[in-house]
Amino acid sequence: MKKIYMDYAATSPMDKRVFAAMKPYFSKKLGNASSLHSFGQEAKKAMDSSRDMIAKFLGAEAKEIIFTSGGTESNNFAFKGIAFASKKKHIVTTKIEHSCIMNLCKWLETQGFDVTYLPVDSHGLVDPENVRKAIRKDTALVSVMAANNEIGTIEPINEIGKICRERGVLFHTDAVQAFGSIKIDIKNVDLLTASAHKLYGPKGVGLLYVRSGVKLTPLIHGGGQEFGLRGSTENVPGIVGFAKAVEIAKKEMIKEARRLSAMRNKLIKNTLKIENSCLNGHPKKRLPNNAHFAFKFIEGEALIMMLDEKGVSASTGSACSSKSLEPSHVLLAIGLKHEEAHGSLRLTLGRHSKNSDVKYVSKILPSIVKDLRKMSPFKENYDFFPTKGFEEDH
Repeated sequence: MKKIYMDYAATSPMDKRVFAAMKPYFSKKLGNASSLHSFGQEAKKAMDSSRDMIAKFLGAEAKEIIFTSGGTESNNFAFKGIAFASKKKHIVTTKIEHSCIMNLCKWLETQGFDVTYLPVDSHGLVDPENVRKAIRKDTALVSVMAANNEIGTIEPINEIGKICRERGVLFHTDAVQAFGSIKIDIKNVDLLTASAHKLYGPKGVGLLYVRSGVKLTPLIHGGGQEFGLRGSTENVPGIVGFAKAVEIAKKEMIKEARRLSAMRNKLIKNTLKIENSCLNGHPKKRLPNNAHFAFKFIEGEALIMMLDEKGVSASTGSACSSKSLEPSHVLLAIGLKHEEAHGSLRLTLGRHSKNSDVKYVSKILPSIVKDLRKMSPFKENYDFFPTKGFEEDH
Protein backbone atom coordinates (compact mmCIF):
# COMPACT_ATOMS: atom_id res chain seq x y z
CA MET A 1 0.00 0.00 0.00
CA LYS A 2 1.14 3.52 -0.72
CA LYS A 3 2.41 5.57 2.24
CA ILE A 4 2.04 9.28 1.57
CA TYR A 5 2.80 11.86 4.24
CA MET A 6 0.79 15.08 3.93
CA ASP A 7 1.04 16.40 7.48
CA TYR A 8 4.25 18.45 7.31
CA ALA A 9 2.60 21.28 9.26
CA ALA A 10 2.43 18.92 12.26
CA THR A 11 6.08 17.90 11.96
CA SER A 12 8.64 17.21 9.27
CA PRO A 13 10.99 14.22 8.93
CA MET A 14 14.54 14.98 9.93
CA ASP A 15 16.77 15.65 6.93
CA LYS A 16 19.60 13.10 6.62
CA ARG A 17 22.10 15.96 6.41
CA VAL A 18 20.79 17.28 9.73
CA PHE A 19 21.14 13.89 11.41
CA ALA A 20 24.70 13.53 10.09
CA ALA A 21 25.65 16.91 11.57
CA MET A 22 24.14 16.01 14.96
CA LYS A 23 25.52 12.50 15.27
CA PRO A 24 29.01 13.28 16.71
CA TYR A 25 27.49 15.38 19.51
CA PHE A 26 25.63 12.41 20.97
CA SER A 27 28.78 10.47 21.80
CA LYS A 28 32.22 11.60 20.57
CA LYS A 29 31.76 15.35 21.11
CA LEU A 30 29.94 14.84 24.36
CA GLY A 31 30.86 17.93 26.36
CA ASN A 32 28.66 20.21 28.43
CA ALA A 33 29.00 23.68 26.90
CA SER A 34 29.45 25.19 30.37
CA SER A 35 32.51 23.03 31.17
CA LEU A 36 35.99 24.58 30.96
CA HIS A 37 37.82 21.52 29.64
CA SER A 38 38.38 20.74 25.96
CA PHE A 39 35.20 18.67 25.58
CA GLY A 40 33.14 21.51 26.98
CA GLN A 41 34.87 24.13 24.85
CA GLU A 42 34.30 22.00 21.75
CA ALA A 43 30.57 21.88 22.56
CA LYS A 44 30.49 25.64 23.24
CA LYS A 45 32.22 26.37 19.94
CA ALA A 46 29.62 24.28 18.07
CA MET A 47 26.80 26.02 19.92
CA ASP A 48 28.21 29.49 19.25
CA SER A 49 28.67 28.68 15.57
CA SER A 50 25.09 27.41 15.38
CA ARG A 51 23.75 30.52 17.08
CA ASP A 52 25.66 32.72 14.66
CA MET A 53 24.34 30.79 11.62
CA ILE A 54 20.72 31.08 12.73
CA ALA A 55 21.11 34.75 13.67
CA LYS A 56 22.47 35.63 10.23
CA PHE A 57 19.60 33.77 8.54
CA LEU A 58 17.14 35.82 10.54
CA GLY A 59 19.03 39.09 10.16
CA ALA A 60 19.75 39.28 13.89
CA GLU A 61 22.76 39.36 16.20
CA ALA A 62 23.95 36.12 17.80
CA LYS A 63 23.31 37.49 21.30
CA GLU A 64 19.63 37.98 20.35
CA ILE A 65 19.02 34.22 19.85
CA ILE A 66 17.93 32.28 22.94
CA PHE A 67 17.69 28.51 22.50
CA THR A 68 14.69 26.75 24.07
CA SER A 69 12.99 23.34 23.96
CA GLY A 70 10.58 24.38 21.19
CA GLY A 71 7.80 26.70 20.07
CA THR A 72 5.54 26.28 23.09
CA GLU A 73 8.29 27.17 25.54
CA SER A 74 9.39 30.12 23.40
CA ASN A 75 5.85 31.50 23.27
CA ASN A 76 5.48 31.10 27.04
CA PHE A 77 8.86 32.75 27.54
CA ALA A 78 7.91 35.73 25.35
CA PHE A 79 4.52 36.34 26.97
CA LYS A 80 5.41 35.66 30.61
CA GLY A 81 8.83 37.25 30.25
CA ILE A 82 7.33 40.52 29.03
CA ALA A 83 4.23 40.38 31.24
CA PHE A 84 6.19 40.04 34.48
CA ALA A 85 8.98 42.41 33.47
CA SER A 86 6.48 45.18 32.71
CA LYS A 87 4.16 47.17 34.94
CA LYS A 88 1.62 47.25 32.10
CA LYS A 89 -1.26 44.78 32.27
CA HIS A 90 -2.72 44.67 28.74
CA ILE A 91 -1.92 42.23 25.92
CA VAL A 92 -3.21 42.22 22.35
CA THR A 93 -3.36 39.04 20.29
CA THR A 94 -5.74 37.41 17.78
CA LYS A 95 -8.48 34.80 17.77
CA ILE A 96 -6.47 32.46 15.51
CA GLU A 97 -3.22 32.05 17.43
CA HIS A 98 -1.77 28.62 18.22
CA SER A 99 -3.51 26.87 21.10
CA CYS A 100 -0.48 27.32 23.37
CA ILE A 101 -0.87 31.10 23.11
CA MET A 102 -4.65 30.93 23.55
CA ASN A 103 -4.27 28.86 26.73
CA LEU A 104 -1.39 31.01 27.91
CA CYS A 105 -3.52 34.16 27.55
CA LYS A 106 -6.37 32.54 29.47
CA TRP A 107 -3.92 31.82 32.29
CA LEU A 108 -2.57 35.39 32.24
CA GLU A 109 -6.13 36.64 32.62
CA THR A 110 -6.29 34.75 35.92
CA GLN A 111 -3.14 36.61 36.99
CA GLY A 112 -4.67 40.06 36.56
CA PHE A 113 -3.86 40.72 32.91
CA ASP A 114 -6.37 42.02 30.38
CA VAL A 115 -6.21 40.38 26.95
CA THR A 116 -7.77 41.69 23.74
CA TYR A 117 -8.43 39.00 21.11
CA LEU A 118 -8.62 40.61 17.67
CA PRO A 119 -10.98 39.23 15.00
CA VAL A 120 -9.89 38.17 11.51
CA ASP A 121 -11.67 38.27 8.17
CA SER A 122 -13.06 35.23 6.34
CA HIS A 123 -9.58 34.43 5.00
CA GLY A 124 -7.97 34.62 8.43
CA LEU A 125 -6.26 37.98 7.86
CA VAL A 126 -5.72 40.42 10.72
CA ASP A 127 -6.48 44.06 9.89
CA PRO A 128 -3.49 46.18 11.04
CA GLU A 129 -5.88 49.04 11.78
CA ASN A 130 -7.62 46.86 14.35
CA VAL A 131 -4.24 46.42 16.03
CA ARG A 132 -3.77 50.18 16.07
CA LYS A 133 -7.20 50.70 17.67
CA ALA A 134 -6.61 47.98 20.28
CA ILE A 135 -3.33 49.42 21.63
CA ARG A 136 -3.74 51.26 24.93
CA LYS A 137 -1.46 53.17 27.28
CA ASP A 138 -1.14 50.04 29.40
CA THR A 139 -0.42 47.63 26.50
CA ALA A 140 2.71 45.60 27.24
CA LEU A 141 2.74 43.32 24.20
CA VAL A 142 1.11 42.70 20.83
CA SER A 143 1.42 39.18 19.37
CA VAL A 144 0.31 38.16 15.88
CA MET A 145 1.50 34.93 14.26
CA ALA A 146 3.52 35.17 11.03
CA ALA A 147 1.46 32.45 9.34
CA ASN A 148 -1.41 30.36 10.66
CA ASN A 149 -0.62 26.75 11.48
CA GLU A 150 -4.03 25.46 10.33
CA ILE A 151 -5.20 27.46 7.31
CA GLY A 152 -1.80 28.76 6.18
CA THR A 153 -2.72 32.45 5.90
CA ILE A 154 0.32 34.76 5.99
CA GLU A 155 -0.22 37.81 8.18
CA PRO A 156 1.02 41.38 7.51
CA ILE A 157 3.49 41.33 10.40
CA ASN A 158 5.75 44.04 8.99
CA GLU A 159 2.87 46.51 8.86
CA ILE A 160 1.61 45.45 12.29
CA GLY A 161 5.10 45.68 13.75
CA LYS A 162 5.50 49.17 12.32
CA ILE A 163 2.32 50.29 14.08
CA CYS A 164 3.60 48.81 17.35
CA ARG A 165 6.95 50.57 16.91
CA GLU A 166 5.18 53.91 16.34
CA ARG A 167 3.11 53.39 19.49
CA GLY A 168 6.06 52.24 21.62
CA VAL A 169 4.65 48.74 22.19
CA LEU A 170 6.64 45.50 21.93
CA PHE A 171 5.67 43.17 19.09
CA HIS A 172 5.99 39.37 19.13
CA THR A 173 5.31 36.96 16.29
CA ASP A 174 4.92 33.21 16.46
CA ALA A 175 6.83 32.22 13.31
CA VAL A 176 6.89 28.46 13.95
CA GLN A 177 5.09 27.63 10.68
CA ALA A 178 6.76 30.35 8.62
CA PHE A 179 10.40 30.08 9.70
CA GLY A 180 12.39 28.32 6.98
CA SER A 181 9.40 28.30 4.63
CA ILE A 182 9.11 31.96 3.66
CA LYS A 183 11.32 35.02 4.13
CA ILE A 184 10.67 36.86 7.39
CA ASP A 185 11.59 40.50 7.88
CA ILE A 186 12.32 41.24 11.56
CA LYS A 187 12.81 44.98 11.03
CA ASN A 188 9.72 45.75 13.11
CA VAL A 189 9.74 42.61 15.29
CA ASP A 190 10.92 42.59 18.91
CA LEU A 191 10.43 38.91 19.71
CA LEU A 192 10.04 35.88 17.43
CA THR A 193 9.39 32.20 18.04
CA ALA A 194 10.67 29.32 15.88
CA SER A 195 10.99 25.54 16.20
CA ALA A 196 13.44 23.16 14.51
CA HIS A 197 11.13 20.24 13.81
CA LYS A 198 9.01 22.26 11.38
CA LEU A 199 11.95 22.66 8.98
CA TYR A 200 13.40 19.12 8.95
CA GLY A 201 15.36 19.56 12.15
CA PRO A 202 15.10 17.67 15.46
CA LYS A 203 12.21 17.81 17.89
CA GLY A 204 12.87 19.33 21.30
CA VAL A 205 14.73 22.49 20.25
CA GLY A 206 13.52 25.95 19.33
CA LEU A 207 14.43 29.58 19.75
CA LEU A 208 13.20 32.92 20.93
CA TYR A 209 14.63 35.94 19.15
CA VAL A 210 14.80 38.85 21.59
CA ARG A 211 15.79 42.22 20.17
CA SER A 212 18.67 43.84 22.06
CA GLY A 213 17.36 46.08 24.81
CA VAL A 214 14.13 44.15 25.42
CA LYS A 215 13.87 43.21 29.10
CA LEU A 216 12.53 39.74 29.96
CA THR A 217 11.92 37.93 33.23
CA PRO A 218 13.45 34.44 32.82
CA LEU A 219 10.97 31.60 32.44
CA ILE A 220 13.44 28.98 33.72
CA HIS A 221 15.87 30.03 36.44
CA GLY A 222 19.04 28.00 36.60
CA GLY A 223 22.78 28.13 36.12
CA GLY A 224 23.00 31.23 33.96
CA GLN A 225 22.90 29.59 30.54
CA GLU A 226 21.60 31.48 27.48
CA PHE A 227 22.82 34.86 28.69
CA GLY A 228 21.18 34.27 32.07
CA LEU A 229 17.71 34.12 30.50
CA ARG A 230 17.10 30.38 30.22
CA GLY A 231 18.64 27.99 32.71
CA SER A 232 19.35 24.31 31.88
CA THR A 233 22.21 22.48 30.20
CA GLU A 234 22.03 23.30 26.52
CA ASN A 235 20.84 20.69 24.05
CA VAL A 236 24.00 20.81 21.92
CA PRO A 237 23.05 18.05 19.42
CA GLY A 238 19.64 19.66 18.93
CA ILE A 239 21.12 23.13 18.49
CA VAL A 240 23.65 21.84 15.95
CA GLY A 241 20.81 20.10 14.09
CA PHE A 242 18.68 23.25 14.17
CA ALA A 243 21.51 25.25 12.62
CA LYS A 244 22.07 22.64 9.90
CA ALA A 245 18.35 22.68 9.07
CA VAL A 246 18.51 26.48 8.80
CA GLU A 247 21.61 26.29 6.60
CA ILE A 248 19.77 23.95 4.21
CA ALA A 249 16.66 26.14 4.23
CA LYS A 250 18.76 29.20 3.41
CA LYS A 251 20.05 27.50 0.26
CA GLU A 252 16.86 25.75 -0.85
CA MET A 253 13.92 27.78 0.49
CA ILE A 254 13.06 29.89 -2.57
CA LYS A 255 13.31 27.03 -5.05
CA GLU A 256 11.40 24.69 -2.76
CA ALA A 257 8.65 27.26 -2.19
CA ARG A 258 8.07 27.46 -5.96
CA ARG A 259 7.93 23.67 -6.25
CA LEU A 260 5.53 23.27 -3.34
CA SER A 261 3.30 26.14 -4.48
CA ALA A 262 2.82 24.47 -7.87
CA MET A 263 1.82 21.17 -6.28
CA ARG A 264 -0.37 22.91 -3.71
CA ASN A 265 -2.24 24.76 -6.46
CA LYS A 266 -2.94 21.49 -8.29
CA LEU A 267 -4.17 19.93 -5.09
CA ILE A 268 -6.47 22.87 -4.37
CA LYS A 269 -7.90 22.99 -7.90
CA ASN A 270 -8.55 19.26 -7.96
CA THR A 271 -10.13 19.20 -4.50
CA LEU A 272 -12.45 22.15 -5.17
CA LYS A 273 -14.03 20.11 -7.96
CA ILE A 274 -15.73 18.13 -5.18
CA GLU A 275 -19.25 19.43 -4.66
CA ASN A 276 -19.82 21.41 -1.46
CA SER A 277 -16.15 21.91 -0.67
CA CYS A 278 -14.37 25.16 0.06
CA LEU A 279 -10.82 26.39 0.59
CA ASN A 280 -10.03 27.83 4.01
CA GLY A 281 -7.42 30.54 4.33
CA HIS A 282 -6.32 33.22 1.91
CA PRO A 283 -6.32 32.09 -1.76
CA LYS A 284 -2.97 33.82 -2.45
CA LYS A 285 -1.41 34.97 0.85
CA ARG A 286 -0.79 31.48 2.16
CA LEU A 287 2.14 29.21 2.95
CA PRO A 288 3.55 27.40 -0.11
CA ASN A 289 2.75 23.95 1.26
CA ASN A 290 -0.67 24.47 2.86
CA ALA A 291 -4.06 23.40 1.48
CA HIS A 292 -6.97 23.47 3.94
CA PHE A 293 -10.54 22.52 3.07
CA ALA A 294 -13.98 22.18 4.57
CA PHE A 295 -16.52 19.65 3.27
CA LYS A 296 -20.23 19.71 3.96
CA PHE A 297 -22.03 16.72 5.48
CA ILE A 298 -18.99 14.82 6.81
CA GLU A 299 -16.83 14.55 9.92
CA GLY A 300 -13.15 15.34 9.57
CA GLU A 301 -12.10 12.54 11.91
CA ALA A 302 -13.75 9.92 9.71
CA LEU A 303 -12.17 11.49 6.65
CA ILE A 304 -8.69 11.29 8.23
CA MET A 305 -9.22 7.65 9.17
CA MET A 306 -10.36 6.67 5.67
CA LEU A 307 -7.45 8.53 4.08
CA ASP A 308 -5.11 6.72 6.45
CA GLU A 309 -6.57 3.39 5.33
CA LYS A 310 -5.59 4.40 1.81
CA GLY A 311 -2.07 5.24 2.94
CA VAL A 312 -2.39 9.03 3.24
CA SER A 313 -1.46 10.80 6.49
CA ALA A 314 -3.26 14.12 6.90
CA SER A 315 -4.87 16.23 9.61
CA THR A 316 -8.25 17.68 10.45
CA GLY A 317 -6.67 20.61 12.32
CA SER A 318 -3.63 21.43 14.37
CA ALA A 319 -1.82 18.30 15.51
CA CYS A 320 -1.60 19.79 19.01
CA SER A 321 -5.38 19.76 19.38
CA SER A 322 -6.55 17.14 16.86
CA LYS A 323 -7.59 14.74 19.66
CA SER A 324 -10.08 17.29 20.95
CA LEU A 325 -13.75 16.98 20.06
CA GLU A 326 -14.09 20.76 20.10
CA PRO A 327 -14.16 22.45 16.68
CA SER A 328 -11.09 24.44 15.68
CA HIS A 329 -11.09 27.94 17.16
CA VAL A 330 -9.37 29.11 13.96
CA LEU A 331 -12.17 27.87 11.71
CA LEU A 332 -14.82 29.36 13.98
CA ALA A 333 -12.93 32.68 13.90
CA ILE A 334 -13.08 32.83 10.08
CA GLY A 335 -16.85 32.31 10.16
CA LEU A 336 -17.42 28.58 9.75
CA LYS A 337 -20.29 27.00 11.68
CA HIS A 338 -19.51 24.28 14.19
CA GLU A 339 -20.62 21.51 11.85
CA GLU A 340 -18.60 22.99 8.97
CA ALA A 341 -15.49 23.27 11.12
CA HIS A 342 -15.82 19.58 12.02
CA GLY A 343 -15.66 18.67 8.32
CA SER A 344 -12.18 20.08 7.75
CA LEU A 345 -9.09 18.62 6.12
CA ARG A 346 -5.53 19.97 6.23
CA LEU A 347 -3.12 18.67 3.60
CA THR A 348 0.42 19.98 3.93
CA LEU A 349 3.25 19.17 1.56
CA GLY A 350 7.00 18.99 2.08
CA ARG A 351 10.46 18.14 0.87
CA HIS A 352 9.59 14.54 0.01
CA SER A 353 6.22 15.29 -1.65
CA LYS A 354 5.86 14.46 -5.34
CA ASN A 355 3.40 15.26 -8.09
CA SER A 356 2.38 11.61 -8.07
CA ASP A 357 1.32 12.03 -4.41
CA VAL A 358 -0.96 14.92 -5.35
CA LYS A 359 -2.37 12.90 -8.22
CA TYR A 360 -3.10 9.93 -5.95
CA VAL A 361 -4.83 12.02 -3.27
CA SER A 362 -6.84 13.87 -5.90
CA LYS A 363 -7.96 10.49 -7.25
CA ILE A 364 -9.09 8.89 -3.98
CA LEU A 365 -10.47 11.91 -2.11
CA PRO A 366 -13.71 12.41 -4.11
CA SER A 367 -14.84 8.83 -3.59
CA ILE A 368 -14.02 8.95 0.15
CA VAL A 369 -16.05 12.14 0.56
CA LYS A 370 -18.89 10.59 -1.44
CA ASP A 371 -18.93 7.45 0.71
CA LEU A 372 -18.91 9.47 3.94
CA ARG A 373 -21.77 11.64 2.73
CA LYS A 374 -23.86 8.55 2.05
CA MET A 375 -23.59 7.78 5.76
CA SER A 376 -24.29 11.35 6.92
CA PRO A 377 -27.65 11.89 8.68
CA PHE A 378 -27.29 15.69 8.51
CA LYS A 379 -27.36 16.45 4.79
CA GLU A 380 -30.92 17.77 4.64
CA ASN A 381 -30.24 20.31 7.36
CA TYR A 382 -27.12 21.90 5.86
CA ASP A 383 -26.73 25.00 3.76
CA PHE A 384 -24.56 24.77 0.68
CA PHE A 385 -21.14 26.39 0.40
CA PRO A 386 -21.05 29.26 -2.09
CA THR A 387 -18.99 28.49 -5.17
CA LYS A 388 -15.55 30.11 -4.90
CA GLY A 389 -12.86 30.50 -7.50
CA PHE A 390 -9.17 29.97 -6.83
CA GLU A 391 -6.37 32.16 -8.14
CA GLU A 392 -2.97 30.56 -8.40
CA ASP A 393 -0.12 32.29 -6.60
CA HIS A 394 2.99 32.09 -8.72
